[in-house]
Amino acid sequence: MSSPNISTKLPGPEAKAWLEKDAEYVSPSYGRPYPLVAKSGKGLAVTDVDGNVFLDFSAGIAVCSTGHCHPVVVEAIKRQAETLIHMSGTDFYYREQAFLGEEIARITPGNQPKKCFFGNSGADAVEAGFKLARYHSSRPRMVAFSGAFHGRTFGALSLTGSNEKYRRGFAPLVPDVTHVPFPYCYRCPFNLEHPSCGLACIDYIQDEVFSKYVPPSEVAAIVAEPIQGEGGYIPAPPQYFKRLKSLCDDHGILFMCDEVQSGFGRSGKMFAIEHWDVVPDIVCMAKGIASGMPLGVCCSSSELMNWHQGAHASTFGANPVSCAAAFKTIELLEGGLIENAADTGAYLKSELESVAREHDIIGDVRGMGLMIGVEFIGDSDRSPAPDISSAVIRDCFEKGIALLPCGKSVVRFCPPLVVTKEECDYAVTAFREAVEHRSVDF
Repeated sequence: MSSPNISTKLPGPEAKAWLEKDAEYVSPSYGRPYPLVAKSGKGLAVTDVDGNVFLDFSAGIAVCSTGHCHPVVVEAIKRQAETLIHMSGTDFYYREQAFLGEEIARITPGNQPKKCFFGNSGADAVEAGFKLARYHSSRPRMVAFSGAFHGRTFGALSLTGSNEKYRRGFAPLVPDVTHVPFPYCYRCPFNLEHPSCGLACIDYIQDEVFSKYVPPSEVAAIVAEPIQGEGGYIPAPPQYFKRLKSLCDDHGILFMCDEVQSGFGRSGKMFAIEHWDVVPDIVCMAKGIASGMPLGVCCSSSELMNWHQGAHASTFGANPVSCAAAFKTIELLEGGLIENAADTGAYLKSELESVAREHDIIGDVRGMGLMIGVEFIGDSDRSPAPDISSAVIRDCFEKGIALLPCGKSVVRFCPPLVVTKEECDYAVTAFREAVEHRSVDF
């Protein structure tokens, strides 16, 4: 178990020097909520260049699923790096790529024969899924969701609908992408209540979008995150994806599931869509797949992935070292970390709910497993309160807890799946103190 230890004013003197260098040489397009300059990591502990120790409840944006520098993963990386670092699976064959494809086919939902396309990131995986859906269906249109985040490359960005800053300055994007409301039950776009709403958001797609604006016969795929990530850590309600998949099937539309942030054990199951007992046609994954090594995968049935040689490729996809990290990551997840995500996640959510009951400025606590969002509000009308959520995140940083924002005013808790209940207690204590410092009664 790790604990935070802050020994300097933040940022410390070494951190300040590196922040100056970063400002001079690194793109200003990155968004950093606080000045943590990491030097090393182990488990949940991240040590900065001044020797301050933080508990990382961001997992490098839900990437370090087995914790920082898990010894089993590190050893696998070392062994592979001594044998074969790169050969490019787009032009050559090597065992690691085929073996990982077999593993991904085994663990993804559905028992049908499957094939995998390998890239370097979540955006890579989504781009591949976007192209595959169009190729297989010969249909030009896509449907995505308000609040969705699928990446920043042009195809993935065209599907993204979570923040105008991602799109500003880059028009025109890929045409014929239509966004529909996501079932954000805390802020229902139809001002209804679940379950009495009868999932009106699904009816809206059929009765309004498909009937008036978008011919369903021209839609290649509907793309969704089971739990919206950047949009605010919003899980869809029960039965939602069964209804959505049925709607897709009625019109011959593919269901493309983005598990980039919600996959690989984070929700308490290997893939979050398993909570809804639905088998997607296309699954896109990355982030937690390789414990910090770059890797993205688009997986579908073998029948669907029928594109011609040269239709899509990636020089670095399925890099042998990343494959080695992914093998061990899957082994560790199945060896107890998924179970820990479910168990410790339930404990963490319960503790955060207790904080919410004490303070009006917390409007909602939601999520599954170790993918939990806490939404802050500014008044009794539930107005988003980004100033409060940002201040709470900064206060937690000062106390040695690394958190990240999402949505308009949501603090996300997505620690490595090795997190203990004791480490959760450290985070909740710091969070509670930060909330008390900012709290007001409505």
